[in-house]
Amino acid sequence: MSRRVHGENPDRLYTVTGGRSRVDENALDVVSLIVSECDPTPGMQSEHARILLMCRRPMAVVEVSAELGLPIGVVRILLCDLLDTGRITARHPRVAPAKAQLPDPAILEQVLVGLQKL
Repeated sequence: MSRRVHGENPDRLYTVTGGRSRVDENALDVVSLIVSECDPTPGMQSEHARILLMCRRPMAVVEVSAELGLPIGVVRILLCDLLDTGRITARHPRVAPAKAQLPDPAILEQVLVGLQKL
């Protein structure tokens, strides 16, 4: 069961992140897929252990945040901890080049002419 983010104790969030409040914004996108590379170990922080168990199958950063009931910023910090130690991998979404997304203008013009003749 997820905890409610709105009622989260700021002192607890400070403790969970070890006092850190920021990570490299480019490190993990909210739609990056996270995959566990190992099982939790004894003595591991409970949030880290939960992430490893949840991400046995690929899960987006935003889904991890929702499942843990923690703000996305806090989750990014936790994920970066696990990423830095090799316990998870992150698969970033692929972005097609902008030019590849647009059809040839000549083809669009032919389609337009064809539609006008209908």
